[in-house]
Amino acid sequence: MNTEKIWFVTGASKGLGLTLVKKLLKDGYKVVATSRSIEDLRAAVTEAADSFLPLEMNLKSEASVQQAIEKSISTFGKIDVVVNNAGYGLSGGLEELSDEEARENFDVNVFGALNVIRQVLPHLRKQQSGHIINVSSIGGFTGMFPGFGIYCATKFAMQGFTESLATEVKAFGIHASIVSPGYFRTNFLTAESLNVPKNPIEAYKEVRDSQDAHQNSINGNQPGDPEKGVAVIIAAAEAEHPPLHLFLGQDAYDLAYQKMELVKADLENWKELTTSTGF
Repeated sequence: MNTEKIWFVTGASKGLGLTLVKKLLKDGYKVVATSRSIEDLRAAVTEAADSFLPLEMNLKSEASVQQAIEKSISTFGKIDVVVNNAGYGLSGGLEELSDEEARENFDVNVFGALNVIRQVLPHLRKQQSGHIINVSSIGGFTGMFPGFGIYCATKFAMQGFTESLATEVKAFGIHASIVSPGYFRTNFLTAESLNVPKNPIEAYKEVRDSQDAHQNSINGNQPGDPEKGVAVIIAAAEAEHPPLHLFLGQDAYDLAYQKMELVKADLENWKELTTSTGF
């Protein structure tokens, strides 16, 4: 491990982000961790004071993000690995969720990550190295989850811009990776991390059943171990040739193949018409 690397992790006061920060500090890395609440961050991480820089950051404010990036570099001299982990879940059918609810999810999950990328890239280009790791979801690869259309859309967006990013920054010695976790046993499905529609429509039985399952049956029983998940993320960051797509969990692995088989079936079943459109 190259523990000289400086990590910058967003959404670090809970969930997978908090587990990652604690593991990095334990392994001897220097870590900048951001959260909406610096009090929550300081309460959650109490070790390795000399190696740890907690920062309050508003993802939706470019000025706030810029200040956090500049403070990180002035403290540790550089940033090597950026983990865009901050985000929240949103349950609700497309008809149920208001424009405001949908846009807020995009503002945090998509445009918040883009604000970080926009502000950190000049520094990474200057040093001709770096690795941007964007934490998506298996729901960013397959959208077959009733009641999670907007959330999946935010994560599909992250997958798309990260693929483009990887091609744009390759010439500068910078890597980009998409992490797509399945279900990990964090607080992601608790009330503080999973928003529900303000005006539910009871006619959507599948949506209500899915929401209930995620809040009650699945929450607390997720098969993924966060400690093992973050160890894989660190291993990917240390790899000479890191993956563009990194799926985490047996469930994510299986669901990814299910999606690919569905796409393949549609391609082959409709091949004759699909390929008949040329001049």
